[in-house]
Amino acid sequence: MKTLVIGSGGREHALCWSLAASPMVSEVLCAPGNAGIAAVARCVAVAVDDIDGLVRLALAEAVGLVVVGPELPLTLGLVDRLAEAGIRAFGPSASAAQLESSKAFTKDFCTRHHIPTARYRTFTKDRAAEARAYVEAEGAPIVIKADGLAAGKGVVVALTLDEALAAVDDAFAGGFGEAGATLVVEECLVGEEASMFALCDGTHALEIGTAQDHKRAFDGDQGPNTGGMGAYSPAPILTDALVEQVMATIIRPTLKGMAEEGNPFQGFLYAGLMLTAEGPKLIEYNVRFGDPECQVVLPRLMTDLCQLLQGAIDGQLAHMSLRWFPAHALSVVMAANGYPGAYARNTEIRIPADLEGDDLLLFHAGTRAEGGRLLASGGRVLNVTGIGADLQQARDRAYAAVERIDWPDGFCRKDIGWRALARS
Repeated sequence: MKTLVIGSGGREHALCWSLAASPMVSEVLCAPGNAGIAAVARCVAVAVDDIDGLVRLALAEAVGLVVVGPELPLTLGLVDRLAEAGIRAFGPSASAAQLESSKAFTKDFCTRHHIPTARYRTFTKDRAAEARAYVEAEGAPIVIKADGLAAGKGVVVALTLDEALAAVDDAFAGGFGEAGATLVVEECLVGEEASMFALCDGTHALEIGTAQDHKRAFDGDQGPNTGGMGAYSPAPILTDALVEQVMATIIRPTLKGMAEEGNPFQGFLYAGLMLTAEGPKLIEYNVRFGDPECQVVLPRLMTDLCQLLQGAIDGQLAHMSLRWFPAHALSVVMAANGYPGAYARNTEIRIPADLEGDDLLLFHAGTRAEGGRLLASGGRVLNVTGIGADLQQARDRAYAAVERIDWPDGFCRKDIGWRALARS
């Protein structure tokens, strides 16, 4: 069976890599892909927001399964269009994807279904004065979020009142583009963040891995928020008991509520969690696998990914289970100097031919090949993933590989995994 993966980042490289290993898959295609993905899949130059082009590609190639990586094509209704064309696709409908595309929708949904989350208020641009008054009444720290999609950068954790008010003004002035026309202002939850992923078929869910990522650009969790500078899996802080608590109080009520409201959720449900003194609370949902979390979860998955995705589409997850390799994985993101701000493109990267092996994987996130050279074409460029018997061994292998990559125009954090290792 041919499979088509939509996207061009490190997450999509990991998805292609995992699907290519399945005996159910005869060929993996990726649209548009990148230089690293080209080693495991046939890349086709169709953009992720070209919905008509992606449907035409799937029909022309007689694709048996489409796996949608990023959020944009999901919110644009790609899965709906593929279904209309009779093509099997893994991912939520546009209406179900509102769990990510609108933070206001999700907060209101949590209220309706008694899902634990931060206290909040929602404001539109014409209520800017009310938003400022609410922020002043609540004080700092406080969190300002763009309602819509902002490429992982539409959140300001304001530590001072001045910073919070500036974030409100900036958002309503267009700082987050159209995504910031509506703002969610919420309490700043206190605790430790973790991520949990669920594979959903509309009715049932299977936990498909835990992870912790590092959002801040620089060591010590300093600097601006990014799309993620590294991650590790499993997350030691998410014990079996906590995982079940999250499933019982957050994931299952979400599936039940979405089905009751006529928007059954099928796909990857990514719960960003804060582990507070009162228990786990939902920070926000994403409706696809995390990036870079996917790059540390899938290398640990023993069960055939294609089989799992087919089961989700067919509503069979109640009869399925997952198996895991007894291993830890840690991924270090190498980014272009200047990221998440302005950064140079088309700088050359030299990677040793013998870098990868059974305990070291390299997932490309923003690369392209030109004239026999590998060039950086994005902000987050490489994911160097070490695998080990424990987290320390996985970390050591990842950083040893980072040192061997010749890229003067890139940088990485040197402390991925520090929190978990400090506890061990």
